[in-house]
Amino acid sequence: MRGVIVPLTVVISAGFCRADAPPAKPEAAIQAVLDAQADAWNRGDLEGFMAGYWKSEDLVFFSGGDVTKGWDATLARYRKRYQADGKEMGKVAFSDVEITPIGAENALVRGRWKVVTSKETLQGLFTLRFQKLDAGWRIVHDHSSAAEPPKKKE
Repeated sequence: MRGVIVPLTVVISAGFCRADAPPAKPEAAIQAVLDAQADAWNRGDLEGFMAGYWKSEDLVFFSGGDVTKGWDATLARYRKRYQADGKEMGKVAFSDVEITPIGAENALVRGRWKVVTSKETLQGLFTLRFQKLDAGWRIVHDHSSAAEPPKKKE
C-alpha cells in the first residue's frame, strides 16, 4: 500500500506545481524566431527565413508603398528582390529590437534591419505583429521601410 501512495502524491504535487507556474514569457521565443531568420538568411536559405512567417494567405507585408498578401506572395517578393538574376541576399542583421507582449498570444516587435551585399547596404525600420500559433510564434503582419536610399559601395 505504501508504494502506491507515494507515486500518487508525486503525481498530484507535480500537477499543482504546473498549474501554479507563471506562463512562459514570449520574448525569448520571439527572439529565437528572429535569430533563426537571420541565420537562415545569412546561409542564403530564403525558405528557412520565411519559416518565421505565418504560412497563410492572411499574412500581410507592407513595404515601399506596396501591400503583399499571403505567404507565397511574400516569398515571391523576397525572391524577386534578393534572388533574381544579378541580385544577392547579402547578410542581414536585426538591431534595437523591442518586444512588447500584447496579451498571452500576441506581441509587437520593433527594430532595425540591415542587409549588406557586395554592391550596397540597405537598412530601415520594421514593426512586426507576432502571434502564438500551433506552430509557435510567427509573424502575421510585417511593416518594413527603408530608412534612406541604398548606399552604393565604391
